[in-house]
Amino acid sequence: MISHLLKNGIIVTVNPDREVFFKGAIAIKDDKIVEVGPSEELEKKYTDCEKVTDLGGKVVFPGFVNTHNHLFQTLLRGLGDDMVLKDWLSTMTFPAATNLTQDDCYHGAMLGLMEGIHSGITTNLDYMYPHPRTDLDDGVIRAMRELGIRGIFGRGCMDTGEKYGVHPGIMQTREQIEKEVRYCFEKYHNCDNGRIKVWVAPAAMWSNTRENLQNLWKITNEYKSGFTVHISETEFDRDAAEDLHGKPDIDAMIDMGICGPNVLMVHCVHLTDEDIKKCEKYDLKISHNVCSNMYLSSGVCRIPDLLKAGVTCSLGVDGAASNNANDMVELMKNTALLQKVATRDPLSMTAEKVVEMATIDGARAVGLEKEIGSLEAGKKADLVVFDPYECVKAVPLHNPCSTLVYSASLKNITDVMVDGREIMKDGVILTVKDEKAELKAAQKAAEDLCVRGHITNRMEGHKWNDSYRKYEKR
Repeated sequence: MISHLLKNGIIVTVNPDREVFFKGAIAIKDDKIVEVGPSEELEKKYTDCEKVTDLGGKVVFPGFVNTHNHLFQTLLRGLGDDMVLKDWLSTMTFPAATNLTQDDCYHGAMLGLMEGIHSGITTNLDYMYPHPRTDLDDGVIRAMRELGIRGIFGRGCMDTGEKYGVHPGIMQTREQIEKEVRYCFEKYHNCDNGRIKVWVAPAAMWSNTRENLQNLWKITNEYKSGFTVHISETEFDRDAAEDLHGKPDIDAMIDMGICGPNVLMVHCVHLTDEDIKKCEKYDLKISHNVCSNMYLSSGVCRIPDLLKAGVTCSLGVDGAASNNANDMVELMKNTALLQKVATRDPLSMTAEKVVEMATIDGARAVGLEKEIGSLEAGKKADLVVFDPYECVKAVPLHNPCSTLVYSASLKNITDVMVDGREIMKDGVILTVKDEKAELKAAQKAAEDLCVRGHITNRMEGHKWNDSYRKYEKR
């Protein structure tokens, strides 16, 4: 007997042959896919099922993989709009980060992950860089476990960088960092049927000493895990790393021996031709954060050039303080459109490639391509159901990938499954008692955090931003 047969749907497998079954079905037993194929064949073959779902022509995609986030920043959504980076940090990010509590992190993670589920994210890598106190990690991981997603917790850290603007309130000693990183690995790594992983996530090369970075790399490999770090997001990142370590950030990282297929570099907006060759040589992975890069005017990552070099490029929503959303659907459209306008080549990014980046390439970026990222026999049953009739802009549907990337909204994502378990059905998340109550709890946590951090750029304290006037003709 199989656990679940989903029949009569459009199945976008993203398997090696990129098969799409326009009258297809998926057979699932427990947490894994047993078979994918024509609906008529699978209906005849699997007559003994615990549950049968008639998709009625809806589309099924592999679950989306978000390879970069700062979930605590969901509480800061809208507070840093239209600012240069210096003001973004000083007026909002650092005051909030230095006042975080475990409850803040829990509610911020619940809010961000719920939004992610509504946009089809089944695997989420959270990059938790501020640590003003020791118990913040538990709040984020608790939210991941309760919601039932596939979560990767990137334990962030900084042991230097005050010279470059890092607030001392979120710096820790190397000894503190190692103790707390090991605590996370021992308590959470591979728990919940392997759904929860722990990685190390030093914030930047210029905010960590060589000793700390190399020790973190040692721990990473000791636990057979992954290492993720912001690289060349801005020219400042390269210059500050050269000032501290004698080389630009990617070169400093490689010089320290931190390189290989379990290294995920975030942003990479300012990579040179030589850097791209190094990415290919060492099989370094990329997390492309298009909305954040546009929001902070960081620049355009050279994704087409990286793809031509054979580099794995995935998608990351980044924190909601520098994107304002945890929305993979919105992210996919921006990924395609920005490359087209930057290269002036409509073929530089296709809808199908964006879907690959959100699924199998995302899985490859976090070392899980043998388990997730495509709908194939033997892989985990992580999937997303897309109903075009839930939002007027998605009709008519002619090409499922095109509709998802260019014409979709959160409303179109109706069902989400992780490990064969339905965590969202008909647009309602099943793993929380009351979504609206969770939203209200997050709102209160955000307001309380602003009070503790003396953040006044909200409600009556926010003044009309007329900085655009300098561009107007007087």
